[in-house]
Amino acid sequence: MNLNKNVIIVTGSKGLIGKSIAKNIEKNNGIAIKFDIKNNNNIDNNEFQIDLNSDDSVQKSIDKVINIYGKIHGLVNNAYPRTKDWGNKFEDVSSSSFSKNIDMQLSRVFFISKLVLKHMKQQKKGSIVNIASIYGEVANDFRIYEKTNINPPVAYSAIKGGLISLNRYIASYFAKYQIRSNCVSPGGVFDNQNPIFVKKYESKVPMGRMASPEDIAPIVSFLLSSDSKYITGQNILVDGGWTII
Repeated sequence: MNLNKNVIIVTGSKGLIGKSIAKNIEKNNGIAIKFDIKNNNNIDNNEFQIDLNSDDSVQKSIDKVINIYGKIHGLVNNAYPRTKDWGNKFEDVSSSSFSKNIDMQLSRVFFISKLVLKHMKQQKKGSIVNIASIYGEVANDFRIYEKTNINPPVAYSAIKGGLISLNRYIASYFAKYQIRSNCVSPGGVFDNQNPIFVKKYESKVPMGRMASPEDIAPIVSFLLSSDSKYITGQNILVDGGWTII
């Protein structure tokens, strides 16, 4: 798999999955443009400090990438901004919090995608990969969270389900320009969660373990590459078999 020095923006590049995605892009001869609010502006390392919730910050960052490289071949919508009350029980989530999280995540995916798609349309080429979730495809099994302090956020399922539908719309709308858009939906990714939860989760996975970031990243690179040039509008579940049973 060769990304042929393609210029690919990765949002949330400092995160657990984002770091692995950027690393895998570079491993496969791509240029990973790392967007994250936690970055320092280090252009030599393709690191951009960006606030995805600021139209101005997003626009200026996209403009900088175009000024440096002239093109944008790929976009990975991976960032995961959220409010401080993220993870509250359903009964304790306010409507304003629910709405704000949808705006911080789903609406911002739309905004940055719109800016990037403008350039891809001119190029008549490009690939977008959206990091969704199994919980945009199937419901939570709340039994695996019993006796832990983990509360699956209600907004998360709504956002990821919406992202999968938005992905299909973009894929269909821009297909005539040879622009592709796909989702990758990871299962649970191990991040030192409560051992009770981990044991219950893994007992339900046919492959017997949670995912690692390195399980997710190669699929993203594949969808960004010309090896997947006839795949668009799809949601690829990388979940060790969680959703097949």
